[in-house]
Amino acid sequence: MLYMHVMDRQGLAAAHNAGRQDVVDSHVASVARECRDDLLETAVVLDALALCHGHGSYLPRPYQETSTPVPTDVELRTDASDVADQLVHHDQQHATSTTGNIPGGLEDGCTDSDRDAVRAYARREWITRQERWPGI
Repeated sequence: MLYMHVMDRQGLAAAHNAGRQDVVDSHVASVARECRDDLLETAVVLDALALCHGHGSYLPRPYQETSTPVPTDVELRTDASDVADQLVHHDQQHATSTTGNIPGGLEDGCTDSDRDAVRAYARREWITRQERWPGI
Protein backbone atom coordinates (compact mmCIF):
# COMPACT_ATOMS: atom_id res chain seq x y z
CA MET A 1 0.00 0.00 0.00
CA LEU A 2 2.87 2.33 0.83
CA TYR A 3 4.48 1.52 -2.50
CA MET A 4 1.24 2.39 -4.33
CA HIS A 5 1.09 5.67 -2.46
CA VAL A 6 4.67 6.53 -3.46
CA MET A 7 4.01 5.61 -7.10
CA ASP A 8 0.83 7.70 -7.14
CA ARG A 9 2.79 10.69 -5.84
CA GLN A 10 5.50 10.18 -8.45
CA GLY A 11 2.87 9.99 -11.18
CA LEU A 12 1.23 13.16 -9.90
CA ALA A 13 4.56 15.00 -9.82
CA ALA A 14 5.36 13.83 -13.35
CA ALA A 15 1.95 14.96 -14.60
CA HIS A 16 2.43 18.35 -12.95
CA ASN A 17 5.89 18.77 -14.46
CA ALA A 18 4.54 17.78 -17.88
CA GLY A 19 1.76 20.38 -17.65
CA ARG A 20 -0.97 17.69 -17.61
CA GLN A 21 -3.48 19.65 -15.55
CA ASP A 22 -6.26 17.18 -16.44
CA VAL A 23 -4.36 14.37 -14.70
CA VAL A 24 -3.59 16.58 -11.69
CA ASP A 25 -7.25 17.66 -11.42
CA SER A 26 -8.43 14.06 -11.67
CA HIS A 27 -6.04 13.00 -8.91
CA VAL A 28 -7.11 15.85 -6.64
CA ALA A 29 -10.77 14.93 -7.18
CA SER A 30 -9.97 11.32 -6.31
CA VAL A 31 -8.21 12.34 -3.07
CA ALA A 32 -11.18 14.56 -2.16
CA ARG A 33 -13.57 11.61 -2.65
CA GLU A 34 -11.38 9.38 -0.47
CA CYS A 35 -11.27 12.06 2.23
CA ARG A 36 -15.05 12.39 2.10
CA ASP A 37 -15.50 8.63 2.41
CA ASP A 38 -13.25 8.61 5.49
CA LEU A 39 -15.22 11.47 7.06
CA LEU A 40 -18.56 9.86 6.25
CA GLU A 41 -17.60 6.46 7.64
CA THR A 42 -16.13 7.96 10.82
CA ALA A 43 -19.16 10.21 11.34
CA VAL A 44 -21.57 7.30 10.98
CA VAL A 45 -19.65 5.02 13.35
CA LEU A 46 -19.44 7.73 16.02
CA ASP A 47 -23.11 8.55 15.50
CA ALA A 48 -24.08 4.89 15.94
CA LEU A 49 -22.05 4.67 19.14
CA ALA A 50 -23.64 7.88 20.40
CA LEU A 51 -27.13 6.62 19.58
CA CYS A 52 -26.43 3.50 21.65
CA HIS A 53 -26.03 5.82 24.64
CA GLY A 54 -29.36 7.57 24.10
CA HIS A 55 -30.23 11.17 23.40
CA GLY A 56 -29.09 14.12 25.45
CA SER A 57 -26.93 17.18 25.56
CA TYR A 58 -23.59 18.10 23.99
CA LEU A 59 -20.50 19.88 25.25
CA PRO A 60 -20.54 23.62 24.57
CA ARG A 61 -18.65 24.99 21.60
CA PRO A 62 -15.93 26.01 22.19
CA TYR A 63 -15.23 23.54 24.98
CA GLN A 64 -12.86 24.43 27.79
CA GLU A 65 -11.22 21.54 29.63
CA THR A 66 -12.04 21.33 33.32
CA SER A 67 -11.17 18.93 36.11
CA THR A 68 -14.73 17.56 36.00
CA PRO A 69 -14.90 14.35 33.97
CA VAL A 70 -17.19 14.48 30.94
CA PRO A 71 -19.82 11.73 30.76
CA THR A 72 -19.12 9.25 27.95
CA ASP A 73 -22.50 9.77 26.28
CA VAL A 74 -22.04 13.54 26.10
CA GLU A 75 -18.52 13.18 24.74
CA LEU A 76 -19.65 10.65 22.10
CA ARG A 77 -22.50 12.89 20.92
CA THR A 78 -20.14 15.87 20.75
CA ASP A 79 -17.48 13.94 18.83
CA ALA A 80 -20.10 12.56 16.44
CA SER A 81 -21.39 16.06 15.69
CA ASP A 82 -17.87 17.48 15.28
CA VAL A 83 -16.93 14.84 12.69
CA ALA A 84 -20.29 15.25 10.93
CA ASP A 85 -19.54 18.99 10.83
CA GLN A 86 -16.28 18.23 9.01
CA LEU A 87 -18.31 16.25 6.47
CA VAL A 88 -20.66 19.22 6.06
CA HIS A 89 -17.75 21.58 5.43
CA HIS A 90 -16.19 19.14 2.95
CA ASP A 91 -19.46 18.79 1.04
CA GLN A 92 -19.96 22.55 0.98
CA GLN A 93 -16.43 23.12 -0.33
CA HIS A 94 -16.33 20.30 -2.90
CA ALA A 95 -20.05 20.03 -3.83
CA THR A 96 -20.00 16.31 -3.03
CA SER A 97 -23.34 15.94 -1.24
CA THR A 98 -25.49 13.10 -2.56
CA THR A 99 -28.68 14.24 -0.85
CA GLY A 100 -28.53 18.03 -1.06
CA ASN A 101 -29.90 20.20 1.74
CA ILE A 102 -26.54 20.58 3.45
CA PRO A 103 -27.06 22.12 6.89
CA GLY A 104 -25.04 25.07 8.06
CA GLY A 105 -21.78 24.21 9.74
CA LEU A 106 -21.31 24.37 13.49
CA GLU A 107 -20.05 27.60 15.00
CA ASP A 108 -19.18 28.71 18.51
CA GLY A 109 -22.35 28.88 20.55
CA CYS A 110 -24.23 26.44 18.30
CA THR A 111 -27.33 24.78 19.69
CA ASP A 112 -28.04 21.12 20.33
CA SER A 113 -30.44 21.19 17.36
CA ASP A 114 -27.59 22.46 15.13
CA ARG A 115 -25.50 19.50 16.28
CA ASP A 116 -28.43 17.11 15.75
CA ALA A 117 -28.84 18.49 12.21
CA VAL A 118 -25.26 17.74 11.12
CA ARG A 119 -25.49 14.23 12.58
CA ALA A 120 -28.79 13.63 10.76
CA TYR A 121 -27.18 14.88 7.54
CA ALA A 122 -24.35 12.33 7.88
CA ARG A 123 -26.92 9.57 8.44
CA ARG A 124 -28.85 10.59 5.30
CA GLU A 125 -25.64 10.67 3.28
CA TRP A 126 -24.70 7.18 4.51
CA ILE A 127 -28.12 5.72 3.71
CA THR A 128 -28.04 7.26 0.23
CA ARG A 129 -24.54 5.91 -0.38
CA GLN A 130 -25.63 2.42 0.67
CA GLU A 131 -28.70 2.56 -1.57
CA ARG A 132 -26.75 3.78 -4.61
CA TRP A 133 -23.60 1.73 -4.17
CA PRO A 134 -24.36 -1.35 -2.02
CA GLY A 135 -21.32 -3.20 -0.81
CA ILE A 136 -18.97 -0.23 -0.88
